[in-house]
Amino acid sequence: MPPVTKNLLIINLLVFLASLAVRGINMDFTGLFGLHFVLASQFQPWQLLTYMFLHANFEHIFFNMFALWMFGRVIEQVLGSRRFLIYYLICGMGAGVMQELAQTVSFYLSDISQYPMNLIAPYLNSWTTVGASGAVYGVLLAFGYIFPNERMFIIPIPFPIKAKYFVVGYALIELLSVVARSNDGVAHVAHLGGMLFGWMLLRRWKSHPYDSWTNEILGKLRARFRGEGRERNSTRYERREHSGRFTDEMDYNARKQARQAEVDRILAKVKQHGYGSLTEDEKRKLFDASNE
Repeated sequence: MPPVTKNLLIINLLVFLASLAVRGINMDFTGLFGLHFVLASQFQPWQLLTYMFLHANFEHIFFNMFALWMFGRVIEQVLGSRRFLIYYLICGMGAGVMQELAQTVSFYLSDISQYPMNLIAPYLNSWTTVGASGAVYGVLLAFGYIFPNERMFIIPIPFPIKAKYFVVGYALIELLSVVARSNDGVAHVAHLGGMLFGWMLLRRWKSHPYDSWTNEILGKLRARFRGEGRERNSTRYERREHSGRFTDEMDYNARKQARQAEVDRILAKVKQHGYGSLTEDEKRKLFDASNE
């Protein structure tokens, strides 16, 4: 199993077990790390990250982690571990942002907005969101986006359906639930938000395959935390050390584009004939590309 998918499964399981353990000492993980309504007194910005590692019950975490295991390992092999982690986190945080926007609209359209905040504070603090569903829906969107014609058997449907129809069907169900104002306790807007942010990020990477703003941000953060000097601003050349010598950026990009073209050819073969049609050499190249 690819490392990021494996570690995400482990972290979610450990956090779930820890949340069960601390209940005996009257410690509430949801109150601390769940995503509260933005106008509530218990809201903290970092909850946009922590909420996606909490789950309400065993059924909640089981289905989320099963979907992450089923689709995440495939998407990580295609995107690579670093990009998959970025993708997963952005989808989860994007889902949280959309949930906050939906709650804000609901608040101002309701009668409770007319009361003083100090009187409704306990009620607003109960507007809490937990779960990895938004990030997982983003992963599901990625599978349908990258492998649109891959056939899937979905219980109880007696015949295989293409992945793109499966994803569109799920999106329509969530959209109808939002329109119908379903009171089932499920954050349907967050699910759609995860898919929306995933779609925007995949589109960005598709149109700018060699100029990832996410990689640039991570590079700057690493440089700051490691105490490294400022990066040189060069529009044409970048010094890269390789076997005791430096190569210019143009040669580096030429080799990178050639590798990407080969990976694209292999992915096209997977879409058309399935993963089993690849030769051992093609599987090795795809695996190596996923770890770059």
